[in-house]
This record gives sequence, C-alpha cells and structure tokens, in this order.
Amino acid sequence: MLDSQQVDTVQEFNTMQVELVRVDDAFHFEAIGKSGVAQHIDGAVDIGGHNAGARPMEMLLMGLAGCTAIDVILILQKQKQQIDDFRLKVDGLREKGANPAPFKKIHITYLLKGQLNADKVKRAIDLSMDKYCSATAQFRPSTDITYSFEIA
Repeated sequence: MLDSQQVDTVQEFNTMQVELVRVDDAFHFEAIGKSGVAQHIDGAVDIGGHNAGARPMEMLLMGLAGCTAIDVILILQKQKQQIDDFRLKVDGLREKGANPAPFKKIHITYLLKGQLNADKVKRAIDLSMDKYCSATAQFRPSTDITYSFEIA
C-alpha cells in the first residue's frame, strides 16, 4: 500500500509538483506542472480511451529524450559545435503480457546535422548518460539503456 501523505519540502531538495485533471468520462487527462504548459494523456482506444493524448509510458520516453537532448545540446554549445538540426528516436522494450510492464531495454538514436566533431558528440552523450541526465538515472537501476548517433 502506498503512503498517502504529502511529500515534505525540505530545503536541501528541489521539489516538483504536477496536477492531473480528468478531462472526460474515460481516460483523457490534462497534466500541468510548474511551467504552466498543459500536456494531454489518454488511454488506448481498446481500453476506452480516445487517442487524445500520449500514453503514460510514452511520456516517460519523451521525458528521457528531452532530458538527454537538453544536456547534449548544452554541452555541444559549450564546445562551440554548430548544431543545425537535432533529433532523437527512442525505442523502449517492455515485456509482453507482464503487469506491471516496465521498460527492460531502451535505445536512444541521436540524429545530428551540422559542423560537429564526432568525438565531441560522443563525449557530450556520454556525459549526459553517465553524469547529468536525471531521467537516465531514474531508469538505470532496472533498464539497460544504450545509444547510437549519426552526424549528417
């Protein structure tokens, strides 16, 4: 059973909070965090959802992608690398038929364009994966995370 008490906001911790509001009588929700930007979450049609938002597990992969993307871009900018385009593809593997079905393996493909040194790109990704990305740290204890990158 989960503890239903509020999280203490202790000074040595950064606190985050989101609010989730049900939008319809099915599984469509609107989530809003401190940024004030709304994100929509919905269930699959086969369980009664309406495809009006991302699935919760998709949002976890999106969060991982956003976290590492910000790290890598910041590091490459500090290295004076010219980034003309930056994209990520994230593939997550979950066990079929399991409940719960957490991610077992995740592969991130970084797709970059610009005047970029491959060694600096690899170093930036390694730093994100091993040191800076909080989302990676959240997944790491139970998920094998790999990556590859391409520079065009």
